[in-house]
Amino acid sequence: MQDKPVPFSMWSQEFLIPAEPISEDCLYLNIWTGAKSAREKRPVLVWIYGGGFGSGGAGVPIYDGEAMARKGIIFVSINYRVGVFGFFAHTGLTKESPNHASGNYGLMDQIAGLKWVRNNIAAFGGDPHNVTIAGQSAGSMSVNCLVASPLAKGLFEKAIAESGAEFIQKCPSLSAAEADGQRLMQQMKLGSITDLRAVPAEELQKQQGNLRGPIIDGYVLPDAIFNIFNAGKENTITLLTGWNEDEGLMSGPVESAADFIRDMHIKYGVNAASLLHYYPAQTDSQALVSQLRLSRDVIFGVENYTFANVESGQGAKVYVYRFVRKPPATGEYLKYGAFHTAEVPYAYDNLQFVNRPWERVDHTLADLMSTYWANFARTGNPNGKGLPVWDAYSRGVERVMFLNAQSATGNLGDKAALDILFKTMSSE
Repeated sequence: MQDKPVPFSMWSQEFLIPAEPISEDCLYLNIWTGAKSAREKRPVLVWIYGGGFGSGGAGVPIYDGEAMARKGIIFVSINYRVGVFGFFAHTGLTKESPNHASGNYGLMDQIAGLKWVRNNIAAFGGDPHNVTIAGQSAGSMSVNCLVASPLAKGLFEKAIAESGAEFIQKCPSLSAAEADGQRLMQQMKLGSITDLRAVPAEELQKQQGNLRGPIIDGYVLPDAIFNIFNAGKENTITLLTGWNEDEGLMSGPVESAADFIRDMHIKYGVNAASLLHYYPAQTDSQALVSQLRLSRDVIFGVENYTFANVESGQGAKVYVYRFVRKPPATGEYLKYGAFHTAEVPYAYDNLQFVNRPWERVDHTLADLMSTYWANFARTGNPNGKGLPVWDAYSRGVERVMFLNAQSATGNLGDKAALDILFKTMSSE
């Protein structure tokens, strides 16, 4: 259940759910398999969509699983509830729960889907002990949450996290989320959970309040994600993670150089001068670039960088990418570059579903990326015969695969900027 999809910004209809059906009856999953018998034990990849925890669905065209199935992977996409239906917390619901928690219903849907896969995927030729969870944006944040959640223990062995995690931008506490739920009830002039349950879904959809996604509820997420990882209590995985070159999502108007410098000092205080060294603003045009880069790194870069560093520090095998290729396009899309979500149709070899003037190098990159992703799902290592070598990542030797018209492993050039940004944001 969500608003009807309307293309916006760089996201044309191929990146959105179908217009129909939109319904509360939504907890379905899709399976693509090339297996001819239940004895094949093929590797399984479970896809978790993005959409800011307020929209999205497994029916988005770029999430088609046929190309991955042709590469020997059983591709599963699962639906989970979003918005008020997936993340509404309230003291009344907490009191009803035998787990004394409420609000993480979307994550619980994902865990239910993973349990279904564990119990049933063998019938489709899949190996329930070789499962990779993968997601992008809110789906990547979900992957991060699932790696942290004790309820997901034993349900997967590997994780792919594309542009998103919840290390620095912390999830709200249960009490804060319950307070948001109470305010929503008051706004709707409802006295009880019973009254709320009688409200039609379409009416609830108009009343989202401050709901933003996963909650530290003491059950699905027993603590802040950074604390869980810091204590070594996360689920053991092999990790492939990264982010895109041009995925800064600025919520307000572009600032002049003077205004940007002023606001950096207001927001970051004593760390502002160090940050302005890496995000300079000597001219208005330079300030624009810095605002886009800072937005990218605050929302995505520092989060996935931290995911890689923490997992590497725990001894996990980690592979990191930076998606650099700017999809060819015309009109307004020309200015967006390697935008947020741009890598998804490449990673799953689904360019055919996106209306862009693709060039030969795009199809070559899509075949390369989807082969890397399939190899990782198969063995935990993206490398394979005839492919550019993708060096493993470790703290202190920050080697990253740059995915472009010519893909190659190189050093993470903005490591110093991400380090100071991590230091600044984690101390706030």
